[in-house]
Amino acid sequence: MSNEAATPANIASYIDHTLLKPEASEADILKVCAEAVEYQFKSVCVNPIWVKTVTKALKGSGVLTCSVVGFPMGATPSDVKAFEARGAVLDGADEIDMVINMAAGRAADKGALVDDIRAVAETVHAGEAILKVIIETSMLDDEQKVIACEAAVEAGADFVKTSTGFNGGGATVEDIALMRKTVGPDIGVKASGGVRSLADAQAMIAAGATRIGASSGIAIVKGEQGSSAY
Repeated sequence: MSNEAATPANIASYIDHTLLKPEASEADILKVCAEAVEYQFKSVCVNPIWVKTVTKALKGSGVLTCSVVGFPMGATPSDVKAFEARGAVLDGADEIDMVINMAAGRAADKGALVDDIRAVAETVHAGEAILKVIIETSMLDDEQKVIACEAAVEAGADFVKTSTGFNGGGATVEDIALMRKTVGPDIGVKASGGVRSLADAQAMIAAGATRIGASSGIAIVKGEQGSSAY
């Protein structure tokens, strides 16, 4: 997808319509699915327990099902992340957003990061799904961000993503530009966390984002200001 000239007419196709609050009910999830179908968002992103529900609700709509793995801390053994990812894909997830081993990220341990990401990437790709890698930019300095992005590329990820939205901070234009510069033109970059208006989304896309993760997708499409968190 081009990262130029995002407009209200096409912005929905960039958005992963997101509901990751742990207390979300089935009714909440189905409401988000209905909104995604109405506005034709790219995907609905939910916790793994809701993947079957979302897949069923979105069937035939063209909207993808996205789930998270090792979320939101990333402090789960790689084989457990891979198992969780496999279950989500079997339940119908088209895309998986995993959180890296943050200790390895802070230590700039590229080898450990590659091993962690590759374990999930191989599982996800075996199920013909897409892997996005959350590096949690608010917890890393620029050098650590670069190493994490390089590790994601080396491990075979399809996207790098800024944030969970749960550990402080969020997407910034500067981080998106750095991530795009690091991964090159062929890997997706997802801006997530604090993107709540059309102007926010357009700025991220102009900086190099090819996907937007937001719980304020409707406000973004309508050119309004969203306020809710994930």
